[in-house]
Formats: sequence, structure tokens, C-alpha cells
Amino acid sequence: MVHAYILIQTEVGKAAQVATTISEIAGVTKAEDVTGPYDVIVTAEAQSVDELGRLVVARVQSVDGITRTLTCPVVNI
Repeated sequence: MVHAYILIQTEVGKAAQVATTISEIAGVTKAEDVTGPYDVIVTAEAQSVDELGRLVVARVQSVDGITRTLTCPVVNI
């Protein structure tokens, strides 16, 4: 199982709406609107890195109001 944080920048005033929409996507375990350089932080899980990539590109990035994402896979060192 691959876990990741997805840091999201949104259009002005869209953070709450984006977080609510993303929280309903399968594979997303949590989506919260935050302050700072990013507007929404998402925790997600997938069976593989490829599946995680498909989740981000096909599902998350297609949500209206998102301007940029940064995906940070969790590593166990």
C-alpha cells in the first residue's frame, strides 16, 4: 500500500469546496482546507505508485478550482 500527501493550491475562495469534493473520491482518506502556501492537504492511499498517479492525474486534478498539486509519497526509511 502506498500512502501520500497531496498538497493543493486552489483558485481564491475555492478551498472549502475543493476539499469537500475531493474527500468523496475513492482512495482519499482525508481532505482538509488549511492556511499557508497550500489551500488543501489531502491524505491518500493506493495499491501502487502507478495507481496513486492515476488517482492524482485522473481524479484529483480534474476537480474544478484546483490550480496546482504536489504529491508527496510517504517513505519508510
